[in-house]
Amino acid sequence: MTPTPLCQLHYREGDYIIRHGCPGDALFIVSRGQVRVLERQSVSEESVCVSILARGDCFGERALKGEVVRSLSVIAVGDVTCLVIARESLKRLTGELEDTRDNGNNDPKVKADEEEGGLCDVSYSDVQVLCNVGEGRYGITQLVHLKHDGSRVFALKIIRKHLVVNPGHRERIIGEKQIMIDAHCPFIVRLYRTFRDAKCLYMLMEACLGGDLWTLLRERGPFDENTVRFYTACVAEALSFLHSRGVLHRDLKPENVLLDHKGYAKLAGFSSAKKLGSLQRLWSFCGSVGYQAPEVILHRGHSISADFWALGVFVYELLSGSPPFSGSDQLKVYAAILKGTDAVQFPNTMSKPVVDIIKKLCRENPTERLGQRNGVKDIRGHKWFEGFDWLALREGSHTPPIVPNVHSLLDRGADSSSGENHADLSPVDESDWDKDF
Repeated sequence: MTPTPLCQLHYREGDYIIRHGCPGDALFIVSRGQVRVLERQSVSEESVCVSILARGDCFGERALKGEVVRSLSVIAVGDVTCLVIARESLKRLTGELEDTRDNGNNDPKVKADEEEGGLCDVSYSDVQVLCNVGEGRYGITQLVHLKHDGSRVFALKIIRKHLVVNPGHRERIIGEKQIMIDAHCPFIVRLYRTFRDAKCLYMLMEACLGGDLWTLLRERGPFDENTVRFYTACVAEALSFLHSRGVLHRDLKPENVLLDHKGYAKLAGFSSAKKLGSLQRLWSFCGSVGYQAPEVILHRGHSISADFWALGVFVYELLSGSPPFSGSDQLKVYAAILKGTDAVQFPNTMSKPVVDIIKKLCRENPTERLGQRNGVKDIRGHKWFEGFDWLALREGSHTPPIVPNVHSLLDRGADSSSGENHADLSPVDESDWDKDF
């Protein structure tokens, strides 16, 4: 069936929407039902399902980038309706949008500079080290402030180049930087600027002075449901932002959720984050033990539902003090995950609604998980969030359950400051930072 420039087409169970090897000249957006994406590695092999797409998902975009022959097949699962946009129509539309973006009033860089308060001109020589706040595999993170304005405090992540020797690790760091620099979301830790010198790469980030939830959980013990609901909502908003841009976080856990000075939670830890390609599926083995979804462990390919699985584990750990899947070694943890939530003992202190949302987020089949069909909208509509004020959360007027005491940290940092900075550092363009290892 040949699409007109812009139309809706209907398909029945088993209908081929696109076929492998056929010419491609249109983009398809699923408006109702689900479709199965099939890939054939060679002529002699059977096609295998690599993805299930649902309402709001699109496919066929490779044809819009010059690929004239389809490399995949897409088949309808039940009754399906797709919005179909022909290549020439989309080119005309995107051309108009690009012209609009060139208007100075809509320049995203101008808006970013306004939000960042002129940080684009700040170099490493402009910051004063207060104290070290963390240490990772490739370097350290320091708390710093501007020399000319001590009230402006930041976190400075320092990556030592000689430790990043594997090309895959370099690619991961560059990917982390690019995702974070584009993530202008109040529920995600901001990356303002990057620098380099002969030995290190530097990332000037938002300072979340309330610390991470894992430390807070160890100090205070399990949280009550109202507290967990607030932090879960913050993380859900962060995931909604990322998923709308085709980005998977892939390492959600309490250690990667930080509190700002007001007590709002912000998602951090983007070293495993990655943007989805045209297949809407990733195959990397990544994430933290105990939080990985079954499809990640089994190398079956994963999509946004892997983040929803981790969100369910996150809720359980904040309420109980430990993850639902455990074992004396890594393999036993994986075995527990593959058994699923049916084998998990839920404490009596957990209400029925929260048990329900955890089980729905941690369904073994990714296509059945809460959030798979309509994203975070489904999570917002779950009964556990009944009465929760999402608008107040987004506006920053929702009262947080815990307000950190950040003054003691700043005082301690100022007392421990050595007054010395790393020498011989000059700011460079973002593109140069990517290449300079």
